[in-house]
Amino acid sequence: MTPADLQFFRDLLISRRAELVDEAGRTAHGMGDEVAEGYPDPTDRGSLEGDRNLTLRIRDRERKLISKIDEALARIADGTFGLCEECDEPIAVERLKARPVTTLCIECKAAQEERERMSAR
Repeated sequence: MTPADLQFFRDLLISRRAELVDEAGRTAHGMGDEVAEGYPDPTDRGSLEGDRNLTLRIRDRERKLISKIDEALARIADGTFGLCEECDEPIAVERLKARPVTTLCIECKAAQEERERMSAR
């Protein structure tokens, strides 16, 4: 992978991480603004709690993505970014553009998913 490619992915990952952290901060701030006691109707309170739970699940997924982004940035720093963890072959740039946190080439990912399908039976 060229230095320009690595810089492209570093910039992409840093930008995405900043967006996720910013959104998490807005969510945390916004959740304090709405108080369930402000909704005397139990249905309204239930809707508020359902919305909060959904938002928290989304933020948890984003928190995990931030961790994966940090790992990808570490791989860029140590020179292993873009190499498959299983076969050590380069991961296609197109795959990295679609999912820059990936650690498996498409062939190894397909094999992993097939193994998971077989073990689920």
